[in-house]
Amino acid sequence: MVRSRDAYEEWYPTFAATGLVAATWPVEYGGAGLSAEEARVVEAELAPLNLGRLNPLGLNLAAPALFAHGTEAQRRRFLPPIVANQEVWCQLFSEPGAGSDLASLSTRALRDGDEWVVTGQKVWSTWAHLADFGVLLARTDPGVPKRRGLTYFLVDMHARGVDVRPLRHITGDVDFNEVFLEAVRIPDAHRVGAENEGWSVANATLSGERQMVAGSGSGGVDRIGGGGVERLLSLARTRDRDGRANWDEPLTRQRLAGLWSEDRMRNWTNQRVRAGLKAGRPLGPESSIGKVHQGDLNQRMQIAAVDQLGAGATAWADQAGETSERPVTPARYSESLPYEVAGMLRSRANTIEGGTTEINKNVVAERVLRLPREPDAWRDAPWQDVPRS
Repeated sequence: MVRSRDAYEEWYPTFAATGLVAATWPVEYGGAGLSAEEARVVEAELAPLNLGRLNPLGLNLAAPALFAHGTEAQRRRFLPPIVANQEVWCQLFSEPGAGSDLASLSTRALRDGDEWVVTGQKVWSTWAHLADFGVLLARTDPGVPKRRGLTYFLVDMHARGVDVRPLRHITGDVDFNEVFLEAVRIPDAHRVGAENEGWSVANATLSGERQMVAGSGSGGVDRIGGGGVERLLSLARTRDRDGRANWDEPLTRQRLAGLWSEDRMRNWTNQRVRAGLKAGRPLGPESSIGKVHQGDLNQRMQIAAVDQLGAGATAWADQAGETSERPVTPARYSESLPYEVAGMLRSRANTIEGGTTEINKNVVAERVLRLPREPDAWRDAPWQDVPRS
């Protein structure tokens, strides 16, 4: 039996109560306290059940920062509700003038006793319209170089002064948002790490984000039909009314065999990163390797899936499930498209989200291969003196 999304969310607290959502986390934080080896056995048993984790931004973005830099009180307060999907999270990093160059962000946080007053604008905030909390990077000292004057906060998305405005993308869905912060008050108890040292805290979140986006099913891989590359092969083997299948064409088999091979390599690379995490090593810049490969690979897989549909890719379903030539409203557009077409359209964001491919290639070059950095005349200048558009 296939559960609906609503039914799965209703049942999810039962799953969370076992601790197996985050099996290696300590029990006091909502995990099961298992060793890395035990967790691998559990995951192998659970894999056929397809028990996807809800609240991925909480599990993969907020949690790494809390584990690496949070206080014990913060971990006990925030981690168990993340595991149980009781408090949904988003990320408030990118800004209209600070995307690829995140450290140049201008959202300000001013200290006022035991609180911080935050004003600014964030953009491309995935699922912010659904979130209860967000991880926020804000500038607390404009008189020092840009990476040294940032502080990391946890912000209540329901607080006064938080205005979330959805951004509808090409499929008609809403994933991304712009968020306006107008004199939002954040208690100092929700600051993670030391004042002005938020860049190092943010790197724990950014590494977790890259690994999440690099994984199977990220950014629309599951849109191929829930089976990733296996679904792609199944589409090619499907025969039409005349008994023909795309799989009968040698060039099609060659193309799909190449994609299958790359998917295996991607999976092995991610397994090595996860093995390092489970061995106690922090998630580092090597997560960018998988992210760079995955973005391009998923786009090529999605296009291949649509190619297997042929003329069927130009049709969409009406409410009765039949194909129709009449237009649909943007709100239903994604649901009315063939599953593969919606995934292909969504995949265009893969080389942008989680850090652009160009930025992640720089991370790999400088922090993994140890190549020299590109010259930056403003690297050590105070942020307030750096030219901005």
